[in-house]
Amino acid sequence: MRRFEELDIFQKSRELCKEIYAITKEGEFHKDSRFVQQIHASAGSVMDNIAEGFERDGNKEFINFLYIAKGSCGEVRSQIIRASDVGYIDNVTATKLYNDSLNLSKSIAKFITSLRKSPITGLKNLKLET
Repeated sequence: MRRFEELDIFQKSRELCKEIYAITKEGEFHKDSRFVQQIHASAGSVMDNIAEGFERDGNKEFINFLYIAKGSCGEVRSQIIRASDVGYIDNVTATKLYNDSLNLSKSIAKFITSLRKSPITGLKNLKLET
């Protein structure tokens, strides 16, 4: 892969981020500006850290950024629970988003494992044709 946009985990994180932005535009949620900023930042952090780590061109740095992305994914899950607890989102929406973020976290963990096992240590260590 030559672009982070091709990664399944990036595509899933992008979808999750779009869904988070959509739910924060509705009902009472959008009036809680501090919470909205917080959940936007967490959701954006997942995809941004995947992108930034990929662009570092080395597996060691990429893995570090993936751990940050995974942590942000956990933060999103916590915020989804909180949003449900205070009545900002219904149980069906909360369950879907919770499961999406949990599955994304698992996918990131699997990707980390595959990078750790890879004999290729990153793009900066390969001679690529342009």
